[in-house]
Amino acid sequence: MSRRQVSSTRRFVDSGSFPFSGALHSKSRSSPVLSVALILLGAFLLVVYAFSGSGVFGRSRETVSRFEGDFSCTSEVQRAIPILKKAYGDSMHKVLHVGPDTCSVVSALLKEEETEAWGVEPYDIEDADARCKSLVHKGIVRVADVKFPLPYRAKSFSLVIVSDSLDYLSPKYMNKTLPDLARVAADGVVIFTGYPGKQRAKVAELSKFGRPAKMRSSSWWVRYFVQTNLEENETSVKKFEQAAVKKSYQPSCQVFHLKPLT
Repeated sequence: MSRRQVSSTRRFVDSGSFPFSGALHSKSRSSPVLSVALILLGAFLLVVYAFSGSGVFGRSRETVSRFEGDFSCTSEVQRAIPILKKAYGDSMHKVLHVGPDTCSVVSALLKEEETEAWGVEPYDIEDADARCKSLVHKGIVRVADVKFPLPYRAKSFSLVIVSDSLDYLSPKYMNKTLPDLARVAADGVVIFTGYPGKQRAKVAELSKFGRPAKMRSSSWWVRYFVQTNLEENETSVKKFEQAAVKKSYQPSCQVFHLKPLT
């Protein structure tokens, strides 16, 4: 049988003729405490840097937060409630919100004084929490496909707010849905929709929505309103903008104010 050759490096180490072998062995034997201390110090500094917000993990958390915030105009509705109350006043006494996670919006509105709130959830709520399922059980929140007429009489609500729903509808269905939202509103409709190039659905949500969101420009929406005989409410637009300036509020979504159907 042939013997495996031993490398020249191994022969140097075994024979003690490797130039720095003695020094390495001597140093490792003489300072084990120092080595352990340096390792612990390096690990500590790495942890502090990572979670200080300036490290890699800190940037990752900020990126995820910005992405989720950009995606959800429904969460933007909750931020805008004080501004909407200033702009619409008494018209906020009976509000219908239409959009995903409507339970959160309805819960926030119900905390406001003299405000009655209802909601329409366009998608299944199998993963909803107990609070949301309770609102559905009480009939305050309905689960309904917004591509079909809403189960409400004309002018059932003083104000209708819609978010994160129209972006997933093709013009074919929106031609029916948006006029129907205006039908059930007595004082107006407020639309929260994403900016082109900024909002986009997370991959995990695509199976829920069925299709990717299509974000349209403000000029597209204005043309669409004209084509479908829906009028923008200029008075509400001005009041909303004035209230936003006073509160230093800058919406991360587009906000449109429409008059109800006459």
